[in-house]
Amino acid sequence: MKWERDGTVVEGCVAFFKVQENWGELSNMNNDFPVRVGGVRIGSSEALYQAMRYPHRPDWQKEILEAAHAMQAKMKSKKDGRRKTGSRPDWEQVQEDVMRWVLRVKLACNPKQFGRVLRATKDRPIVERSRKDTFWGAVLGDDDVLRGQNRLGQLLVELRDKLTAAAD
Repeated sequence: MKWERDGTVVEGCVAFFKVQENWGELSNMNNDFPVRVGGVRIGSSEALYQAMRYPHRPDWQKEILEAAHAMQAKMKSKKDGRRKTGSRPDWEQVQEDVMRWVLRVKLACNPKQFGRVLRATKDRPIVERSRKDTFWGAVLGDDDVLRGQNRLGQLLVELRDKLTAAAD
């Protein structure tokens, strides 16, 4: 798979798109890596991330965190117009730091399984293929090149590199 990064096309990327396909374990939509924070079991990293948008609304957080599946958690975070516009006021500034923390929690709670997946990507770029999100992922063009900021993939690479460095 190819990803255009800063105007340069990088080949040999690890790309994930659907949970049940290759590298689907890297997706926050994967329900095979529950997390635990403050003694509370959370079914997916996606649910944790979405709940972090609403620290001022514990009722919304509870509903999101109790979702049976990651996609349900995401949908609950967008349940109505208030939730779409009701994120914490600094969300745009903190969302990447929140995602970085969520990914660290995912690894800390699933060190063997998720660590194995991260290490298996070796030193290749990781790209989240998306249908439309060019911030967290990248969209596949007609020329079979993924284009987008791919912030989730870059945060996964950052986490993998820290994991690898810690093992050395």
